[in-house]
Amino acid sequence: MSKLKVMVVGAGALGRHHARILSTLPGVELVAVADPRESIGRGVAEAHGSQWIPDFQAAIDTVDAASIVVPTSLHLPVAREFLQRGIPVLVEKPLAGNVTDAEQLVALADAQNTILQVGHVERFNPAMKAARRVYGQPRYIRAERVSPFPFRSTDISVVHDVMIHDIDLVLDLVKSPVTRVESFGIGMMGAGADIATARLYFESGCIADLTASRLNPTSSRMMHVWSPIGCVAIDFQARTVTNYSPSEALLFGPSPVEQASRPGADVERLKQDVFGKFLHVKQLDVVQEDALTAELSEFTHCVQDGSQPSCAGHAALAALKVADQVLQSINAHQWAPQPVHRAA
Repeated sequence: MSKLKVMVVGAGALGRHHARILSTLPGVELVAVADPRESIGRGVAEAHGSQWIPDFQAAIDTVDAASIVVPTSLHLPVAREFLQRGIPVLVEKPLAGNVTDAEQLVALADAQNTILQVGHVERFNPAMKAARRVYGQPRYIRAERVSPFPFRSTDISVVHDVMIHDIDLVLDLVKSPVTRVESFGIGMMGAGADIATARLYFESGCIADLTASRLNPTSSRMMHVWSPIGCVAIDFQARTVTNYSPSEALLFGPSPVEQASRPGADVERLKQDVFGKFLHVKQLDVVQEDALTAELSEFTHCVQDGSQPSCAGHAALAALKVADQVLQSINAHQWAPQPVHRAA
């Protein structure tokens, strides 16, 4: 069986990792790294036994698939060239800079019956994989994703750059239409918002509070999922998962609140018993694997066997639509109180 011939378009901070990983996957041949900057592109290509080309068009008819890791504003014009030829693509998140562009890519992939995978890599985070084994139907989700300013992806806001990870995950977990979005944000480093918070209301009754910032002194990527069967705490950075679930003592015995109301109750002891006696606390086993490697492996396998990726174009488009609602709400927010006109 011949190897899958793959090209990487874009050799920047993330694209070079796509090239590195693809060059090592079994059954895959990295045939080209396309980047107009020779000083960057040639070095990445030669480091991984491939050829550098300044323009992806020079080799587009020689490849079976492509990984597109260019600025968001270029996603449509670059991915369109491959999809029009029926060549499967993995496009880094967000799918496009706006919903209209994203819809064009999804429609084109559908028309060509071609794979369009989007790089929502947190789906492949081993902590997220472990959490999926135990979470129930979500009632409330809280997510925080903050970091120092990255000096990349400055062409998009923190919503499209950072928060969209959690938007995608929440939509996949809740599996219910979003009925309302409330949000606000501020920008300090450029034209777009650098800090944003949003509340999503779902038809199922679930509510999700999302916070994203690229102006934080330290990094943190956390999510808590509450359901009728307990709470799952996910640390995407440390790759740990803690599951909190009610014990038999809480389910079938007198509640700790009831016990605390009794005369002579040892409240301090009850406080100590919350985690352990009344709520079981379990650290889940997390298989430590590289999320980007898992994502690219899925992409190449889907191309080879014709299966659909876990985050195809339609799912990424849904996340982008919610992200746009978040941005619309941010833009509509009034920071200064409106003047009150009193009758004379």
